[in-house]
Amino acid sequence: MLDFETTGLSPAAGARITEVAALRIEGGRIVDRFVSLVNCHVRVPSFITGLTGITQQMVDSAPCVSRVVPELLRFIGTNALSAHNASFDEKFLCAESRDLGLAPAHRSLICSLKLSRRLFPGLSSYKLGTLSSSLGIRFTGTAHRAEADAEASANVLLHIGDHLRRTYGVSSIDTRLLARVTALSAARVPEFLARELCHPA
Repeated sequence: MLDFETTGLSPAAGARITEVAALRIEGGRIVDRFVSLVNCHVRVPSFITGLTGITQQMVDSAPCVSRVVPELLRFIGTNALSAHNASFDEKFLCAESRDLGLAPAHRSLICSLKLSRRLFPGLSSYKLGTLSSSLGIRFTGTAHRAEADAEASANVLLHIGDHLRRTYGVSSIDTRLLARVTALSAARVPEFLARELCHPA
């Protein structure tokens, strides 16, 4: 499970990463983590400091991006990668890697936001804090900090796994199955899972 804090919404518009957290999930629990502030040698906008609490001084004294990103890529390896609103985090991962002449090697991308919309339709909001509260997940740490957000996202993903086991009798949660569910509309998910369980691919 990956989460970046950034200076803006898009690397194409010049936004850079300021903090990263990656949590390894195995056997239904978090077993390892990689967390670091990141110095990309850019100015941290005041509104970002207000949102995240990450200051210019914190970033200026953090490890350089040229050190953090290679370590992050080694941590992720070829595992499936997940994030809440995964396309956002993946585009920053790809952009920061590309700037260093590197490329991510994760084999697939799982979006806990899209999965939540499909498996828990009708909630008032799928923003991480509101979603966590709706699902009875306690949000620990500080919101809009990478480790706290990654941990909440990981717990959402684990909750999704528990829901699939309880509701559909799924014995083991395969990332390929999660990717296929993500590609469906919410209305088609129950029929798909019933069919998949009777006639697995």
